[in-house]
Amino acid sequence: MDADTSLASPDYCAPFLAALPVTGAAISTLGDLVAPETVCASDSQAALLDELQFDLGEGPCWDASATRRPVIEPDIRSAPSGNWPAFVGALQTTSVRAMFAFPLMLGPINLGVIDLYSVSPGALHTDQERTAADLAEATTRRLLHEILSRLDTDPTVDQPPSEFSRRRVHQATGSVIAQLGVSAQDAALVIRAHAFSTNRAVRDVAEDILSWQLDFSTGAGES
Repeated sequence: MDADTSLASPDYCAPFLAALPVTGAAISTLGDLVAPETVCASDSQAALLDELQFDLGEGPCWDASATRRPVIEPDIRSAPSGNWPAFVGALQTTSVRAMFAFPLMLGPINLGVIDLYSVSPGALHTDQERTAADLAEATTRRLLHEILSRLDTDPTVDQPPSEFSRRRVHQATGSVIAQLGVSAQDAALVIRAHAFSTNRAVRDVAEDILSWQLDFSTGAGES
């Protein structure tokens, strides 16, 4: 599938800047669903942080994606030498002091990461971390909707058919709701995203779910 799923919208970053005491934000896609790229950056320094992490292959965004957990660095320029030595070294000439990376996830789907930075050292409070996590979850849904919508409207893409009107797909959606405790809309997104990432038909994925060969609650999407 060689669809153009590139995304570029500063609106994705805006809610984080409005709700949190941070200087800038950048969102990047990682993982198997779409190619790694910067989706949005609130300023040139946020864009640089993304670029450095991509180029060096290390940094908070990679750890947040791998562990599926937030990475909080209240004073990243003084981070332990074993943590991202090349990345921390590159930051010494910037004004960045604190970084917070939150994974963009929906069930088993690991779509990317939101990187937040501040020019002042300091941690986020617990309620602020919760707000960032909630915003990251909402952003994941927005990105998935846009990516899958672009695939649906591109006639050149050889993609698995959606066919969500079929009874078996509806039944599989119900199973994913039970597995993950998500809404019907989110369950449908999970099924479609998995079908796209594995280059399979949605109906085939539904059959695997209903026969217990595919269980998204395990995290890896396998029973």
